[in-house]
Amino acid sequence: MSLSLADVEKVARLARLAMNDEELKAAQSQLNNIFGLIAEMQAVDTKGIEPMSHAQDVAQRLREDIVTETNQREAFQAVAPQVEQGLYLVPQVIE
Repeated sequence: MSLSLADVEKVARLARLAMNDEELKAAQSQLNNIFGLIAEMQAVDTKGIEPMSHAQDVAQRLREDIVTETNQREAFQAVAPQVEQGLYLVPQVIE
């Protein structure tokens, strides 16, 4: 697929771009090069190739999920104003 100069003028008008004849010809050439590249890529046979999320086979290194803090719930609740059955009681703020 190649674009004519009239097509490029129409696209420029729709995009509200003010372009002179030289800029229109340059844009036409660049757009036609892009469409040519797209045509080349579409011509490649990709049957049997699985899609991938990344160009390289990488995996994120994850640390082990190990508890490093001691349970201090009793100490924290001992200084809380009101606690009931292991829960903090707070004043109602919405009626």
